[in-house]
Amino acid sequence: MTISGDRTLQLAWREPAAHWEEAIPLGDGRLGAMVFGGETGRYQVNDATVWSGTPGIPAEELRRVLAGGAGPERLGEVRAALADGDLARAEALLMTFEGRYSQEFLPFVDLRVEIPGAAPRDGSPARVLDLDRSLVEESLVADGIRIDRVSRVHDGVLLVELVADAPLPQIRLALSTPLREHARTATDGMLTLDIAVPIDGAPLHEQSVVPPLRYAEPGDGTYDGFAAAALAVRSDGTTDAGDPGLTIRGARRVLISLSSSTRAESWWAGVDDEWRTVSTETIRNRARDRARGAIAANTVPGRDDVSPAADPARFAIGGRREGRWDVESDILRGDDDALRATVAAEYGRYLLTSSSRAGGPAANLQGIWNGELRPAWSSNYTININTQMNYWAAGPLGVTRHAEPLISLVERLAANGRDVARDLYGCRGWVAHHNTDLWGWSLPVGMGHGAPSWAIWMMGGVWLTHSLWDHSEFSDDRRTLRERIWPLLRGASEFCLDWLQVDADGRVFLAPSTSPENAYLDADGVPRALGLTATMDLELIRSLFQRALHAIELLELADPLRDELEAALALLPELGIGSDGRLLEWSEEVPEHEPAHRHLSALVGLYPLDLITPEGTPQTADAARRFLDARGPGAMGWSWAWKIALRARLGDGEAAHDLLTQALTPYDGDARRHGPVDGSEWGGLLPNLFSTHPPFQIDGNLGFPAAIAELLLQSHAGAVHLLPALPEAWPEGRVTGLGARGGLRVDLAWSGGRLESAVVHNPGTEPRAIRVRYGSAEAEVLLSAGGEHAIQLAPDTAGTA
Repeated sequence: MTISGDRTLQLAWREPAAHWEEAIPLGDGRLGAMVFGGETGRYQVNDATVWSGTPGIPAEELRRVLAGGAGPERLGEVRAALADGDLARAEALLMTFEGRYSQEFLPFVDLRVEIPGAAPRDGSPARVLDLDRSLVEESLVADGIRIDRVSRVHDGVLLVELVADAPLPQIRLALSTPLREHARTATDGMLTLDIAVPIDGAPLHEQSVVPPLRYAEPGDGTYDGFAAAALAVRSDGTTDAGDPGLTIRGARRVLISLSSSTRAESWWAGVDDEWRTVSTETIRNRARDRARGAIAANTVPGRDDVSPAADPARFAIGGRREGRWDVESDILRGDDDALRATVAAEYGRYLLTSSSRAGGPAANLQGIWNGELRPAWSSNYTININTQMNYWAAGPLGVTRHAEPLISLVERLAANGRDVARDLYGCRGWVAHHNTDLWGWSLPVGMGHGAPSWAIWMMGGVWLTHSLWDHSEFSDDRRTLRERIWPLLRGASEFCLDWLQVDADGRVFLAPSTSPENAYLDADGVPRALGLTATMDLELIRSLFQRALHAIELLELADPLRDELEAALALLPELGIGSDGRLLEWSEEVPEHEPAHRHLSALVGLYPLDLITPEGTPQTADAARRFLDARGPGAMGWSWAWKIALRARLGDGEAAHDLLTQALTPYDGDARRHGPVDGSEWGGLLPNLFSTHPPFQIDGNLGFPAAIAELLLQSHAGAVHLLPALPEAWPEGRVTGLGARGGLRVDLAWSGGRLESAVVHNPGTEPRAIRVRYGSAEAEVLLSAGGEHAIQLAPDTAGTA
């Protein structure tokens, strides 16, 4: 079976894009393009490997920080200051551990496929994004000539196909870069740009760094950041080369391909240090060969069909999915709440699978799409929530293969983090902090003046290993667990074992410890981040040790770490509950600096971990609920997504639905202005459905489908729970292919707010026994190998299956 255009989910925009926030994203994990459409036919293009910086910066910065006196001895001074209650001194000492900053994800090139006089055809939308076929279609007319333009990114190449019903007088192709252009070569049918990528890039908040983007100078022996872009054309007209590009005349059919190649691509591939010696000619020819190869294929892949074998989860909340929906009237301003939720889930899935593919870098703060030379927060990997949230949906949406880049990123991070753990802290294993980048930055950032509340947090790598564990559970890929994930889990566990401190009474504590980006008030009313063991740290460590022990058992490993893990687990303190019944964020009950803080760090044990469950730990779950209640409603995209998922875990579908409604409200403010991070200005959806902080961050878009899936299906704590938090506003619907732990897939249909049918698929080669819940009903189910099982459970009876 194929998916034809009349049975796909399509999003339509009435006008071409005037601004980046109105453009449509295309991507394949390597190349990303924002499609503006219309007469100018602009495509703002990113290459996932175009980052400022060099492979050597992390090690260079570690050496500089150590030379400044940071290290295990100074860490001892920090701990002594904390023990004496001298928080100011502890903070000042700890800030000497900060390196400079992680690097920036940068825009690459701009392509314009200009058709003079072209405008949307009467009665047709200006642009249509087909989420199932991953392409953009335009219906244009120019001087009475009808033109269809189709765009897609495939195998690292942007493909643009034009078909007109009469010869077009002129099509102008222009290629430019916001980076430093070294050379330009134009011939008939081919245009190539040689481009320099900066070897250092400072974030916006580091205003003292001048120039903020620094390029390698010729002959200085440093990494040169070379990249190339190649444009190739095939048409039934004539093509002339000129300035600034190519001109096509008299053509009815045109196929254009744009490709790239970079030195950083060679580094990421990790083939025998090729990146050190590969010539600029080789990089340039690699881009040209890709462009020519795509032209030789002479088609836009995916235009006619999509293979059903790769189908991810598909949502039809409210029963409607297939069709063409006007973004402005049906989604942003429409009154069909269920359709809006369906689109949020499907669009998030589309963005994840378009920005993260095996072999390429992981999705960053903006996925694979950024048009700014100085992007917000460097469009890097922020690993105290945002990068993790990018991948929450991979398992529940059945697209676990798209999480492979995250494993690769953590492997690079751990390679640098081993040196940091040993030399900076005197610990085994590996460590990472608040930020990282393409090069695997592992140090704290901040240039020595970064506030400890956000710059000093040693659990970034630990949290990332939980994302890898989820990948293993949802994919049921034992080989990847053994060969790639287990070494990372083990290294993170070693660090945490050495990081734990034990006082004279035998009680475990952490020093230093922070709750990401939050602070409490000390006795003098001064905001402080250090000095108290953060609940989040304890939850991450406890879950890490439990999962490491599970991996040792699952993989049948004879590992001496087992005894250390078991002994440490026995000493870890239980989570604290305050006098008001709320889960404590720190080990003591202290006044809050920001009672409605956007981070829900103390609730990581509820979601995405499963240390806290209403069934297994009801008292702690109630304390978590009170904590969440006190934090109030939404703030910005990613915070909304986390709150929705937390409500889903608590079974509170109505509160989750209210939060989702807030999050999917159009944002009518200035999309380019950077709003305050304190949550005083809420975000929403931009015209292209990107979730904004403001500014745009993709974690909200990628977090929404994970949270929506959690309302419909949960598979933690040893059970598959059907419709655990279905909102009343969604009385009917269906979803197919939802992922469940153990490598299972689940199809659900409901009507009148009650489960109508449920089928669990076991694609594995062995039978599997599972526990299934629906409401208060529960049953044990034996799934045959490679088979499926229809589940029959009444919500308020014992039920059978």
